[in-house]
Amino acid sequence: MTKVGFIGLGNMGGPMARNLLKAGYQLKVFDLSEKAVAALVEAGATKAANAREAARDVEFVVTMLPAGEHVRSVYLGEGGLIAAAIRGTVFIDSSTIDVPSARETTAAAEKAGMQMVDAPVSGGVGGAEAGTLTFMVGGTADAFGKAKPLLEKMGKNIFHAGAAGNGQVAKVCNNMILGISMIGVSEAFVLGEKLGLDAQTLFDISSTASGQCWSMTSYCPVPGPVPTSPANRDYAPGFTAAMMLKDLRLAQDASKTARTPTPLGAQAAQLYALMEAAGEENLDFSGVIKLIRGEI
Repeated sequence: MTKVGFIGLGNMGGPMARNLLKAGYQLKVFDLSEKAVAALVEAGATKAANAREAARDVEFVVTMLPAGEHVRSVYLGEGGLIAAAIRGTVFIDSSTIDVPSARETTAAAEKAGMQMVDAPVSGGVGGAEAGTLTFMVGGTADAFGKAKPLLEKMGKNIFHAGAAGNGQVAKVCNNMILGISMIGVSEAFVLGEKLGLDAQTLFDISSTASGQCWSMTSYCPVPGPVPTSPANRDYAPGFTAAMMLKDLRLAQDASKTARTPTPLGAQAAQLYALMEAAGEENLDFSGVIKLIRGEI
């Protein structure tokens, strides 16, 4: 049985770890939440006393952490995962973080004789539970080849995006598109409502016309047309507005680094920041339609 250390058992990491257990991997797990650890131990994992212990004597380490500062803190330095792991360990970081942090951490791992990929995900909690996530992977071809069998147990679509950090580049670009398109769809539906056009009628027309996009046909921000969308559950989150704001801010940081203006991305970030300021950041990101309606 392949031994895997898994660190970060939150809304995404927990289901991902469960899918590795179901696939027959032997897991050592750690999280600051004792409840999250206990749930994975009950499912068959072994508890690690700390992150370093989770990385000892395993072939792979998977991390799912909140931000770049956490990744650097957990991986780097004398007390980090790189120092604790055996030579040849393959690290898979599925956190969504800034590109410089991803590249710095990978460089440190490679210098120590390890391999590492940045492998952020798309698909939300539902995708994590179903094992249908999309992984956008940055790193060498060899590291990608070694990581891919694990990723295939947690996801459906596995893409090699190129060199270290490119997984993060793909993730922030994808989510910038998503954030912008959701705002566009929401504005259109609110405008249609104000002018007397039924939401279902607009959906029936635009979902088969040039306005068609994922934000409309799979995640429609108004109740009714897409029964599985959060709009039918009072915007209970599949992907929170706070998470969208985090990704849009990462995209803005990247645009400054690349000296490439992204004015629509900047405007989208401002709108989601208004949701945060209003205390509604835990709504699903499609709940931005409530802001556009003036309900927030």
